[in-house]
Amino acid sequence: MATPPFYMITNRNVEKNGLGTSLDPVTRYYECAADADPGKFASWTQVKDQTEFTGKLRKLAQRFKPIEPDGSDNEDQQHLSMFVHGFNVDWVSAATRYAQIKRDLFDAKNLGVLVLFTWPSNGSPAGYLPDREDARDSAAPIADLLAFLNEYLTEQQNLAAKLQDPTKLCKAKLSVISHSMGNYVMQKALAVAAKRLNSPQLVTLIHQLVMVAADVDNDLFQKDKPEDSDGSLMANLCYRIGALYTGLDQVLGASAGLKHFGTRRLGRSGLADDDNVWNNVFEVDVSNFVQGVKNTHSAVFDSPDALSLVERILRGVDREHLLPP
Repeated sequence: MATPPFYMITNRNVEKNGLGTSLDPVTRYYECAADADPGKFASWTQVKDQTEFTGKLRKLAQRFKPIEPDGSDNEDQQHLSMFVHGFNVDWVSAATRYAQIKRDLFDAKNLGVLVLFTWPSNGSPAGYLPDREDARDSAAPIADLLAFLNEYLTEQQNLAAKLQDPTKLCKAKLSVISHSMGNYVMQKALAVAAKRLNSPQLVTLIHQLVMVAADVDNDLFQKDKPEDSDGSLMANLCYRIGALYTGLDQVLGASAGLKHFGTRRLGRSGLADDDNVWNNVFEVDVSNFVQGVKNTHSAVFDSPDALSLVERILRGVDREHLLPP
């Protein structure tokens, strides 16, 4: 069992004993009990609104140890992170996976706070196309959160500059781990956030975006696409984007046939042309890490070596040093 507290944001409909598969207004929850079971809805306590929810997160982030002024301990700075699950995942499975990542990565490595965003995936292989629509429609709640956090970060930076007090700066990095079709949710969320913020230049909303088995087009980040294309907007708002892929992923092999004829999946094939992408976007073939794991599509989370790679990406280790020699 992972160490509490747990945090969850969702736009699933609320049922008597859990969360459903329909879109509904956003609700937010936390769980701090020592014996918490995130897979039981009765364990969660709903908070009133986004202000109360982000207030709880800010209090936790304020306890993070600030990095040294010279940045010498940059890789040790803690994170306020979000996990966005993929297709064919009911809310219990999403919460269970979230708790496992929190336990094995964030708690074990003292990385900071992890929040679950669970969207109304239908939890059925037959629901692929409806899931795609729900994923697109789930962009707005994340965009709202990103815009809110951007306002807070800007206020903290201005306060620190006004008072000449670096301790007022935000002590947390913002990062996201998205899996499968959850990457499509993030694609649309960042595009919406960028447009709401008038496509700001040189503004980092997310320090590290880790795209695991991404069910998105593998030419998403091509530099020759328009400046207002989704990939361009994502690259502008993220400090760094790492795509973890493997040709062993049979789930994404099937996914490619359901849309965009001729366009391969980023999580199965890697970048379409890694010489023609934004310079803060990179790929890592994780095939050697996931061989032998039963479910290759989610194997990154079940492989200690692959999770270690995710940790190094989140910490900001240079891409040339992510893999062992």
